[in-house]
Amino acid sequence: MNDHRQSFRNQFLVALPSLEEDYFSNTISLLVDHNAEGAFGLMINHPLDIEPGELIPALDGRFTCQVFEGGPVEQNRLFFLHSCDQSYDDTLPVSEDICMTASSALIDDLARGKSPERIIALLGYAGWGAEQLEDEIARDIWLLTPADASIVFDAPIESRASRAAQLLGVDLNLMGIRSGHD
Repeated sequence: MNDHRQSFRNQFLVALPSLEEDYFSNTISLLVDHNAEGAFGLMINHPLDIEPGELIPALDGRFTCQVFEGGPVEQNRLFFLHSCDQSYDDTLPVSEDICMTASSALIDDLARGKSPERIIALLGYAGWGAEQLEDEIARDIWLLTPADASIVFDAPIESRASRAAQLLGVDLNLMGIRSGHD
């Protein structure tokens, strides 16, 4: 990334009303990575009616957690967001409180009953090409807010986007479809 550009890593992307009938309508995503090549995020408020054991038979009856639709890309790929009390060779620290892992070593630990303190599973991810996310933010598609582990792991699913917006003092219920600065 160019030195003058800020990374949006460890930020939330909250969909604004301009995405009313889009795939990302009413979503909140955690930006796991952002650099000159693009961005990688995981939606944290679209729960799926599935258990981890249905995806990975070794976990059936041994481990349970909420499973989310992480995004429209590679929806057969499983990621875990978890507290950083456990890490693995491929663990990516997103912040001091949030790590992402997509490894068989984590799955082996889960099957043995060794789970990070806080954990959610996600199928698929959201991705943006170079400069795409910056362009979408400039066009009022997303509200960028600081990430907060309590929103990822503890907040009621239906209130995650509004709680993230409230970190900036924004009430999503009072926002119109257009920002008015065209």
